[in-house]
Amino acid sequence: MTATLTPAQEAARLVDTLGPDALAQAQAYTTGNHWVLLINLGVSLLVALVMVRLRLLDRIAARFGDQRRVLASFTVGTAFLLISGVLALPWELYTDWYRERAYGLSSQPLGDFLGQMAIGEAISMTLGGLFLAGVYALIRRAGQRWWLWSGGFAGIVTLLGLLIGPALIEPLFNEYKPVPPGEVRTALEAIADDVDIPHDRIFMYDGSRQSDRFTANVSGIGPTARIAISDVALKQASIAEVRAVTGHEAGHYKLGHIWRYAVIFPVLAMAFFFLLNRLFAPTARLLGSDAKLDEPRGLPVFAVVGSVLGLLVTPLTNTLTRIGETEADRYSLMTVNEPDALATALVKTAEYRYPRPSALEEALFYTHPSVEKRALRAMEWKAAHPANK
Repeated sequence: MTATLTPAQEAARLVDTLGPDALAQAQAYTTGNHWVLLINLGVSLLVALVMVRLRLLDRIAARFGDQRRVLASFTVGTAFLLISGVLALPWELYTDWYRERAYGLSSQPLGDFLGQMAIGEAISMTLGGLFLAGVYALIRRAGQRWWLWSGGFAGIVTLLGLLIGPALIEPLFNEYKPVPPGEVRTALEAIADDVDIPHDRIFMYDGSRQSDRFTANVSGIGPTARIAISDVALKQASIAEVRAVTGHEAGHYKLGHIWRYAVIFPVLAMAFFFLLNRLFAPTARLLGSDAKLDEPRGLPVFAVVGSVLGLLVTPLTNTLTRIGETEADRYSLMTVNEPDALATALVKTAEYRYPRPSALEEALFYTHPSVEKRALRAMEWKAAHPANK
């Protein structure tokens, strides 16, 4: 007679199926990610120092003088984003391409990676330049309350991004096609009905182009909301796992997490601009810049303050995200009711997110609860609903 495992034992057993080598590799990759996060700050500081000491933006800004200030802000802003991208390119190649391939998480050729990076940079330069031009206009015209208006402006931009991203930006990086008829589409249609997404907004995309990670998502708002599942999921997952994972993503949509972040982000943006207003001058002196707050040539100072504050606020934003992930897991269990499949699908993500972090490591660095903790909750759900075993 086989002894019945407790939920904790079952969750541990599922994680152990990965084997010691895979767990060790996952731990190494995850620990490396923590260091990458910290080193990113050093890279940002180095890029800013190079730009300030060589007066790269000063030369561009000097061409405009005090005339055409909006055009000057846009031009200097786009130049800042381009130069920053070029200077940081070796580091990004290591972190986003070489390292992913080294850990077996991607097989994307270098040429394709660079091509997609160029597309991303062009989008960033255009949209980022417009955003920065708007912020500098508010700095000049809104007086001491510019940080308040700029936070609201950031909120509007965020909503526009959520609206147009799925339809206009995401197709630039991947090909989206309707999920072909069959049991996968039938399962996804049932989930779409539950969250009021039309069946013609269910897509499959070539996510394997960039990564071998098992994933799906529900993105967009209003008329652009859609369900998209990576071809990796179709190759690696069972139907039950597809249902469980897509149910989780649908939970984010149904529970209004998008709107939660649409409120939180402007608040964080206001806090950032408020602190920038006070930290800009001393930071500029440390970097050796004579730029003033309302001058776009001071963007390297802007970036350094943003990098430091962004790192400091990471534990807070991670905590908020983990809460949302827990809620989405619960939604999947309540609606799709595939606890075993959800647990096994989660274990597949452990290759790039070590499943057994310390409590401190999880609090500081993890955007999701640990895989073992999430699997435990699924097994606890299963134990509490014996009729569904």
